[in-house]
Amino acid sequence: MSLSSILSAEAIDSAIKDCQAPDSFCPKKFFQLCGLNKKSPQDVKKVFGIIDNDASGFVEEEELKFVLQRFSPGARILTDKETKAFLCAADGDSDGRIGANGENTCGLRKKSIFYFGDFLMQKELRLL
Repeated sequence: MSLSSILSAEAIDSAIKDCQAPDSFCPKKFFQLCGLNKKSPQDVKKVFGIIDNDASGFVEEEELKFVLQRFSPGARILTDKETKAFLCAADGDSDGRIGANGENTCGLRKKSIFYFGDFLMQKELRLL
């Protein structure tokens, strides 16, 4: 499955172009620009599965570094600073990974069935 089956190619391109410069990536803005924040929890879970390259059920720091390339193969790699900031904002239990099955609250104040989806869609996040 490719991300273009869930998100429009134009929206993905717009989101990638917005963060071309090193240290310009803002997760909240990126997910808004690519349209992921408007998708259903099921679609968000599909996207999580694509980002979770090793299919472990978690997105670890090494996978997070390549998140832009999962949206567009020619995109840049996140800087260490961006990767750590994204992980810090999303890793609610400080275990060094973002979970999709309720094992990590991703910094949210309330619990739900699918935390990663909430992470992308909540307005109350403490991102960057």
